[in-house]
Amino acid sequence: MRILAKKILREFWEQHPSTEEQLKSWYQETSKFNWTNPNYVKDEFPNARLIPNNRVIFNIKGNQYRLIVRVNYKYQMVYVRFIGTHEEYDKIDPTKV
Repeated sequence: MRILAKKILREFWEQHPSTEEQLKSWYQETSKFNWTNPNYVKDEFPNARLIPNNRVIFNIKGNQYRLIVRVNYKYQMVYVRFIGTHEEYDKIDPTKV
C-alpha cells in the first residue's frame, strides 16, 4: 500500500511524542500490505473499525488517539484523513473526513 500524507503523521508525533513509535510501526506495516478489500485490513488489524466510504479507524497508543484513513483498494492507496485525541474525534464525522 502506498500511504499518502506521512507529513500529517510526523507532525502529530512531534506534538505527541508518545505516539511516534506506534505511528511509525503502523506506517511500516501498512506499507507492506496489498489490501484488495476490507477483509484484508481486518486480517492484519483485527481491532480496526471499518466504516462507510472506505474509511478505517485505528486506535493508537492504547486507544488514546484515533487514526482515520481512506483506502483505495483498486489503486493500493491509503490516505491519512484524521489523527487526533478522542475529544477531537468526537467533534468530527469520521465518514466524511
